[in-house]
Amino acid sequence: MATDWLGSIVSINCGESLGVYQGRVSAVDQVSQTISLTRPFHNGVKCLVPEVTFRAGDITELKILEIPGPGDSRHCGDLQQMETGTPGVGCQVGPSQNGTGKVLKKPLSSSAPQSIPRRTDMKNQDVIISPQQQCSKSYMDRHMESLPQSKGFRRRHNSWSSSSRHPNQVTPKKSGLKNGQMKSKDDECFGDDIEEIPDTDFDFEGNLALFDKAAVFEEIETYERRSGTRSRGTPSEKPARYRHDENILESEPIVYRRIVVPQNANKEFCTDSGLVVPSVSYELHKKLLSVAEKHGLTLERRLEMTGVCASQMALSLLGGPNRLNPKNVHQRPTVALLCGPHVKGAQGISCGRHLSNHDVHVILFLPNFVKMLESITNELNLFSKTQGQQVSSVKDLPDTPVDLVINCLDCHENAFLRDQPWYKAVVDWANQNRAPVLSIDPPISEMELGIDAKWSLALGLPLPLGERAGRVYLCDIGIPQKVFQEVGINYHSPFGSKFVIPLHST
Repeated sequence: MATDWLGSIVSINCGESLGVYQGRVSAVDQVSQTISLTRPFHNGVKCLVPEVTFRAGDITELKILEIPGPGDSRHCGDLQQMETGTPGVGCQVGPSQNGTGKVLKKPLSSSAPQSIPRRTDMKNQDVIISPQQQCSKSYMDRHMESLPQSKGFRRRHNSWSSSSRHPNQVTPKKSGLKNGQMKSKDDECFGDDIEEIPDTDFDFEGNLALFDKAAVFEEIETYERRSGTRSRGTPSEKPARYRHDENILESEPIVYRRIVVPQNANKEFCTDSGLVVPSVSYELHKKLLSVAEKHGLTLERRLEMTGVCASQMALSLLGGPNRLNPKNVHQRPTVALLCGPHVKGAQGISCGRHLSNHDVHVILFLPNFVKMLESITNELNLFSKTQGQQVSSVKDLPDTPVDLVINCLDCHENAFLRDQPWYKAVVDWANQNRAPVLSIDPPISEMELGIDAKWSLALGLPLPLGERAGRVYLCDIGIPQKVFQEVGINYHSPFGSKFVIPLHST
C-alpha cells in the first residue's frame, strides 16, 4: 500500500521549528516509519539537497497536493510542475495516533496534458476555467492557504490559480483600474519562477570594471556645456555661506609679515595662522626689556607675567582639565623646578608658585649662596607661603621619574655657572630622570645646553634657538607696541586671543 503513494506531491508540516516542506514522494518505509521527498521545497524556497527524509514523529500534518495518474511517472518531475499550472486533484491525510497518515479520500486525477499559456501572454487576453479545473483550483486554494508558507511560494500559487483556465470560457473583466494595476504590479514583482534565482554571488568588481567613469563624466560635461547649465569645477552663482567664526564683511588682504626687525633675522618662525615672527639677537632683546622697564614695565611685573604664562603652559602639558580636577586628587602631578641664582631662576620660582597654587606638587631646587638677588629673595618669600618644597641638594630630589622638569639653570651672561659641581650634578639628575623638560627663556643656540628640552618658552620675541631647544613657544609679557617702535621694531601682535602660542620653523 505504501508504494501506491510514490510520485505524489505532498505537503508536510513539521511544526514551527522545522517548517513546511513540499515535494514528490520518493520512498516510504513502514518499518522505520519514514517518508522521503525528492526535490523538496522548504517554506516555499527550493532546498539545496536533492532529497529529504522525515520521521513519523516529526510530522504534524501531511497533505497530498497531487496524485499521479496511471500514465504518469512516479519518479519524474518536481514541484515546479504544480507551480506552473499542472492540473490535478488532492486529498488530505490526517495524522493518526502512531504518526502515519490516514487516507481520507483519493479521487483520480486527469492525466491528459494541457497547454498552459505563459504569464506574460495572460496579461492581454481573457481566459476561462473548466469545471474540472475549477474544482481542483478551489481544493488547492483551501489547502494552500492553510500552509504557513513564505510570501514567494504563496504568490506563485496565486499565479498558478489565475493561469489555469480553459480558453473557451470568458470571465468578466474586473471593474476599476486600481485593482488591475495592483494585480499587474504583483505579477511583475513576485511572478518570476523560483528556478530563475542565480546560485552564485553577484560579481561587483567585474561589473564595476565595465563602468567607464571618465567617459560618463565627459558626456555629462558635454551635455552641461550644450544646455547652458553650470559644469563641474566652475564657481556657483549662489551666495557664499559663512561659518559662525567667519567675518561676512569684506576685509583687506591678509599681511603675514607684520613684524619687521631693524636687522636681518638669523631665523624666522611662523604661527598657526601663518604670521611670520622673526627672531632677534640677544643684544636687541636686552635693549627691548631695558626700554620697557624705563617706561614702567618693572622687573617685578615682568617676572609675574612670565610666571603666569609659564605656569599656564605647564598646566596644559600636565594634562589640563583632564588631569587637574577634584576627582583626580590621587593623581596629583609632580614638577621638579631647577633654578639658578639669577633672573632666569626668579622667573622659574614665580612659575613654581603659580603651579603650587593650582594643586601641583612642586619641588624647587636652588643652590645655597651667601648673597641672593633681591628678585630671587622676594620670589622665595612668596614661594615659602605655598605647599611647595624647596631643596638645595641633588640628593633631596626624587629618585622616581616626575611628570615635568622645568629648567631655569642657564643664564645668558654668567656662563661660569656651568662649571660648578652643583650644576653638573643637577644636569646628570635631569638626564637620568627621563622626564620631559620645559625650558623657560633658554640661551641662544651658540651656547651649549646641558639639558635637552622638549619645549622652550620665549619671551616677547624669540631668540635664534637651536634644535636642542625643542618646540618653541612664545608668550606675551605685556610690552606695549610703542616700546617696540622705540627700539626700531615694526611690531603687530601675533597672539590674537591667547597669551602663549606655538611657533614653527620656516
